[in-house]
Amino acid sequence: MSKLRIWLIIGVGLIALVAVNSAMFTIEEGRQAVITQFGKPLRTVTDAGIHWKAPLIHDVRLLDLRILSWDGYPNQIPTKDKKYIRVDTTARWRIHDPLKFIQTVQSERGAQSRLDAILDGVTRDVISSHHLVEAVRNSNKVYELVAQRRDARLKKDQESEQVNVTAGEEEIVGEVEPIEVGREKLSAMIVEGARAELAPLGIELIDVQLRRIAYEESVQAKVYSRMISERQSIAEKIRSIGKGEQAKINGKADKDLKQIESEAYRLIQKIKGEAEAKATAIYAKSLNQDPQFYSFLRRLEAYEKSLPADTKLLLTTRSKFFEVLQEGKAP
Repeated sequence: MSKLRIWLIIGVGLIALVAVNSAMFTIEEGRQAVITQFGKPLRTVTDAGIHWKAPLIHDVRLLDLRILSWDGYPNQIPTKDKKYIRVDTTARWRIHDPLKFIQTVQSERGAQSRLDAILDGVTRDVISSHHLVEAVRNSNKVYELVAQRRDARLKKDQESEQVNVTAGEEEIVGEVEPIEVGREKLSAMIVEGARAELAPLGIELIDVQLRRIAYEESVQAKVYSRMISERQSIAEKIRSIGKGEQAKINGKADKDLKQIESEAYRLIQKIKGEAEAKATAIYAKSLNQDPQFYSFLRRLEAYEKSLPADTKLLLTTRSKFFEVLQEGKAP
């Protein structure tokens, strides 16, 4: 075999090797490929493994088959009730139609740019057409809880005849604004609005979440100041109601105390009167039985009260006190 034939065989082999290598491509798990011919998309391949294409004239564009995430920039948005807030959103999406995707946005970087524009715009439209409370709360549980507490207090106060206290408490609690849409439904509205615009791009929007909502920095100080003022006002109302209740309780306590003291004084005077009557009756009975002995006892009591304790007396037979003792001596 001549050298020319050998080199020819080697050349044909190299060309065949290059052709096979150019015609073969591999798709990993979680990836998909778009086959293009001179930049024009022809078909898509989503199965992982080794696949074939026409060598040299076909190119392979690999795209992600998994669910991708999008993080928006926090934007300042005015709500329907004229409150400026900063909304930070996040979303999940995937490439639904690779051919449309390649034809419209070319790459994932281009898709992120379109997502920025579309999702930010739809989010702004939805948030600005609803009140702030709709984006903050997701249910009326707080509103229902406050209503239940009000009803319970009203029933209790009516039973205890303290309706005025309930009226004051109504002012303190204030009005809790009920929601009609809620945070989750706002997210669903954003998804619905953006999905229609993203479908022609070959993008399927899975969901959108309002990750964080905060007041705009320039108005935070004013909002906090207003909240502090409101809390102080509520505290003053609570103190005022408490002082009124304190005065009622003290007045009722004073009234009850005077009533108790009056009843006790009346009972004491009644007992004293009955005791004095009994004592008088006993004295009278004793006096009627032996007036001389009763006179003698009265004199002894008078001497006992007039002389200090431990007193020693030297008496003569002519002393009046000695005579009294002699009178009390048995015959």
